[in-house]
Amino acid sequence: MPKKPNPAKWIIVLGAILLLVVLVRSTIQQTKYHYEVCATFRGRTQCTTAGAATEAEAIRAGQTSDCQLLTGSRDENMVCLDAPPSRVREITEK
Repeated sequence: MPKKPNPAKWIIVLGAILLLVVLVRSTIQQTKYHYEVCATFRGRTQCTTAGAATEAEAIRAGQTSDCQLLTGSRDENMVCLDAPPSRVREITEK
């Protein structure tokens, strides 16, 4: 007798493919905007590139990275984050 096809196997395969597509799409959308952000704190400047789903999130992520590298304590980090970035430049992909 020939074997019957197992529908559960195909459902699992299709579910795995769908999950992979959703993960790839959400990853691409999370880094839609790319910026180079520079922060200056106590005479030192640090520039970092960051990507996120929105412009504001990308700029804030870059500033957060810069301030973490420029400061030595939590209090200094908060002061650095309160100041606007010294330079923001959009990175366009070609």
